[in-house]
Amino acid sequence: MANIILLGPPGAGKGTQAKRLEEGRGMVQLSTGDMLREAKTSGTEMGLKVAEVMERGALVTDEIVIGLIEEKLTKGAPGGFIFDGFPRTLKQADALAVLLEKKGLTLDAVIELVVDDAALVGRIVKRAEEARASGQPVRRDDTPEVFEVRLREYYKNTAPLTGYYYAKGNLATVDGLADMDSVSADIAKILDKR
Repeated sequence: MANIILLGPPGAGKGTQAKRLEEGRGMVQLSTGDMLREAKTSGTEMGLKVAEVMERGALVTDEIVIGLIEEKLTKGAPGGFIFDGFPRTLKQADALAVLLEKKGLTLDAVIELVVDDAALVGRIVKRAEEARASGQPVRRDDTPEVFEVRLREYYKNTAPLTGYYYAKGNLATVDGLADMDSVSADIAKILDKR
């Protein structure tokens, strides 16, 4: 069992690799976006809070996100947890450390998918073109302009986490531009050493 964080800018392949880890190792992906959407429609006390905040168009507080993660951690996962999209800030990283300790869990690895920005923009444009060609809806954030805004936000808020986790000895890096199988193999090597 391992609990890991996948770091990397939007489009780096975190979601793809998380799904592979779920299938191959029985891990559970904790994607904050998915959890918020699920909570909003759940009818639970926490879900009602999320729905109210989202309907106002406000940002969901760290406390709410931590509460949702705590609910998931309480349910457990045979292969461990994959944190995807959380933490996004140093404050959230500290909150996650406190929560894991409270639950008697450890953070076994922080894996950063390292990518080149220009290649990432190309990847996003290609994803949008493929969606159009196959009649699939194009994600509204799959335009170069919107994507570049997301990249700037990532570097401003989330990139400091690499130094934070490096200092703690948790950080490992993987070439996120390699083919999917190579990225998966590199992640497996990191997890198998732990």
